[in-house]
This record gives sequence, C-alpha cells and structure tokens, in this order.
Amino acid sequence: MKHVLPKLPYGYEALEPYIDAQTMELHHTKHHQTYIDKLNAALEKYPDLIGRPIEELLKDLSKLQVDELDRTAIRNHGGGHLNHSLFWKYLDPDNIKDDLLVKEITTTFGSIDEFKKQFSDSAAKLFGSGWTWLVRDGKDSKLKIINLPMQDSPVMNGLEPLLGLDVWEHAYYLKYQNRRPEYIENWWKVVKII
Repeated sequence: MKHVLPKLPYGYEALEPYIDAQTMELHHTKHHQTYIDKLNAALEKYPDLIGRPIEELLKDLSKLQVDELDRTAIRNHGGGHLNHSLFWKYLDPDNIKDDLLVKEITTTFGSIDEFKKQFSDSAAKLFGSGWTWLVRDGKDSKLKIINLPMQDSPVMNGLEPLLGLDVWEHAYYLKYQNRRPEYIENWWKVVKII
C-alpha cells in the first residue's frame, strides 16, 4: 500500500488569522504531497518496504537493504511525510489542551510560559530549514526540546515526538515573510496540546 496524504481534521481557513488558508492549502496539498510522491517513487523498487509504516522505515533507516540514493530519499521525503502528518495533528482551531502533558511540561520546565520561551527561542535560532521538537527521550522518558535539520524526524534518533514546529519558510513565508519569531508567537495560538 502506497503512502497517501492524510486529510486534515479542519478546513484550510480554520487557523486564520494566525496561519492563513493559502499557506495551509499550499503546505498540505503541494509540499506534503510532494514528499509523499517522492517517497513512494523511492520505495517502488522495494516491494517489501511499500506496506511498512513510515515510522518503522525511519527507525530502521540504516538497516534497510536499499541503495544510498534511495536511503537518502526515504530519509528526506519519508521524514517530510511523517513530520507533516504529525504537524497537522498538533494544530487545532479550538486550542484544546492535554492536561497530562501540560503537567509534565510544567514539572520539567517550571511553567508553561518557560517552556514556550525555551521552545520559541530554539525555533527562532534554528539556522536554515528544519523543525523544533518537544520529545520524550526513550532512554530516560525525560522531555527535551531539540532542533533537527531539514526533514529529519525524532524517531530516527529513538525519540518520541510530542510537539513539532515546522520552521521551513514554506510554512510561514506568504503571511510572515522573514518574520519567523512572529510566526512562532502566533503558532502557539493554534497548538492543540499546550
């Protein structure tokens, strides 16, 4: 079974005015779809990999019996597919909170405000394109904020992604141009769990 573009649980306009409908539609139907198309193309030569969940492919990336060009394509486009699939789930026009995660964040970072500050600072300082993540470390179950370049996904490093912010320019440039900090600040207004 080929990978397919997930449907959004809300309309493209639902996150207005913080994330505009045009950006959402282009981000979802063009950028995310392209990652899926290129991932599926890379997997065509490997029928045994086609039905595997993207999380498994990325966790086992170094062990896959594929040529290096295809491994790179799976990493880049598979990471883009997984990251975006998660990103859409983290967004919610109703801004519903996950009380258990809020409590865990408060325990780890001292307060939600301190967590948001650290996360936002990390996202604003990420050089170039990539993602800022709140993850749970599989080794000690601690929460951490990390930056990853390009479309690398936390699952590649044995980390559980809990919240991710896309800081590639395609995620915000139509509305915010070069004002990444403003995009980050407004993104918090449509985050589901915090």
